[in-house]
Amino acid sequence: MKPRVLVAMSGGVDSSVAAVLLHKEGYEVIGLTMKTWDYAHSAPRRAGKEVGCCTLESMNDARQVALRYGFAHFVVDIRKEFGDWVIERFTDEYLAGRTPNPCVLCNTHIKWDALLRRADDLGCAFMATGHYARVRQENGRWVLSSGRDLNKDQSYALWGLPQAHLARTLFPLGHYEKPAIRQMAHQYGLEAVAAKPDSYEICFIPDNDYRRFLSDRVEGLSAQVAGGPMVLSDGTEVGRHEGYPFYTIGQRRGLRIALGYPAYVTAIDPGTNTITVGPRSDLMQQTLMAREINLIKYPDLCEERPAFGKIRYKDPGAPCLVRQTPDDELVVDFTRPRSAITPGQSMVLYEGADVLGGGWIHSVAERSDVHATASTATA
Repeated sequence: MKPRVLVAMSGGVDSSVAAVLLHKEGYEVIGLTMKTWDYAHSAPRRAGKEVGCCTLESMNDARQVALRYGFAHFVVDIRKEFGDWVIERFTDEYLAGRTPNPCVLCNTHIKWDALLRRADDLGCAFMATGHYARVRQENGRWVLSSGRDLNKDQSYALWGLPQAHLARTLFPLGHYEKPAIRQMAHQYGLEAVAAKPDSYEICFIPDNDYRRFLSDRVEGLSAQVAGGPMVLSDGTEVGRHEGYPFYTIGQRRGLRIALGYPAYVTAIDPGTNTITVGPRSDLMQQTLMAREINLIKYPDLCEERPAFGKIRYKDPGAPCLVRQTPDDELVVDFTRPRSAITPGQSMVLYEGADVLGGGWIHSVAERSDVHATASTATA
């Protein structure tokens, strides 16, 4: 028998197949489903059913997989941890004029921390998930890399995992493509999950309406922020908006203005409740700075090196140069301007398929400004 492993089971096809694969490989599997928030009071419903991940229905689907293959399954309530770390920061980031990435926060501060604590309690050497990613040990480091199925690769959302967590992580699906996983689900008799659709919405906002969520969560928010100025880069007012938290950099739809050309949100100022709009060319930037960084493949990036950078989950990425400052920030210079670099999103750096590391996008600047600042700090 191989070591005992705790498998995060959401009740979907990926985590279910991951658990069965490990079971068939000889691991002693313990399944665990996390209850992250209270669907009964705040989740939209479709045809009388709860929607989203980790609903009662999903928990039962995970339990049925465990029963079928004879391994233990538990449900753990982490609503307080999830609320404190993920939902609160999600709300705070929008109120600060940034666009957050809750999946990275969950993976970094909730899913791995919570699961590894339970893994220790249950005597598990490893934990595993159904993410499409890979991990290996090389030159004394645990290296995260993209999954074989690049259409499903989830390494972008895992950049925040520290070395200690990667050392105890298994990704059973990393070497497979999604169609093969669905086929395996049928072969293993997991008909209840085999055809489940992939989930693309934020798990605690199943209707994908973050404006509704913010308005429900922050009493009186809409009334407080509605009617602020919408301006051009030179300050000319061209309209009024519905409130700065309800917009994001690069947004085009729903602006309700006519400028004679396609207009996009190019800046958000929460201090003055001002939205700046302009042509797509105003979105093009070439340099960014990222904070709260985590480095994976190498212990530091103090010497400038070429990399491949992604500025959002579905970003195809682009070549760049990156260096770490004495203040533990990453300065990333893209070889060509990128569109809609958005504060609050993750900057993830790759070397081939390997993740160098990442950080939270803090600001965008002209290349000369950043170089001057870095030179002063170094001096």
